[in-house]
Amino acid sequence: MAKSISNLIFVTGNANKLKEVKAILSSGGNPIEIESRALDIPEIQGTTQEVAIAKCRRAAELLGCPCITEDTALCFEALKGLPGPYIKYFLAELGHEGLNALLAGFPTKAAWALCTFAYSAGPGADPILFEGRTDGSIVPARGPGIFGWDAVFEPTGTGLTYAEMPSDQKNKLSHRYKALEKLREFLHFQD
Repeated sequence: MAKSISNLIFVTGNANKLKEVKAILSSGGNPIEIESRALDIPEIQGTTQEVAIAKCRRAAELLGCPCITEDTALCFEALKGLPGPYIKYFLAELGHEGLNALLAGFPTKAAWALCTFAYSAGPGADPILFEGRTDGSIVPARGPGIFGWDAVFEPTGTGLTYAEMPSDQKNKLSHRYKALEKLREFLHFQD
């Protein structure tokens, strides 16, 4: 009979991500407790999937045990998926107003948030990916600007940006939630 994994190391130095991941994985059926470790792992250039695999593989080597890593992308339809996995750098250089300015003159502000969690069973194991996507649009910043690009992303049909939502609402519909539910289901059936 399979047993579930109830404790896992999440490699992140981002306190906001850690808080969300802990809240999502500790709730519902089959709760998973998370420990975090901040590791300095250079990110390769590539697709979201390539970045996630390389980061997780390196984290497992450094830790010597099973772990998860996460990579988040914000993709603009008008820019054919850019800035994608490079959103962190775009946001740092341009800010919320600059992200909106990138879409000036385009007929669509449609975007999608993509979260990719990678799980490694340990050093030498091929990481397994779990993705979640939430469709929405880029809007002028609303709500607290304390967590990345949350203030400029409005999920379809909500009328609120991630930043305006109470955390329990965001944690039930976000790209991160969708990816973590797939990860939780996978981990529940591991030996």
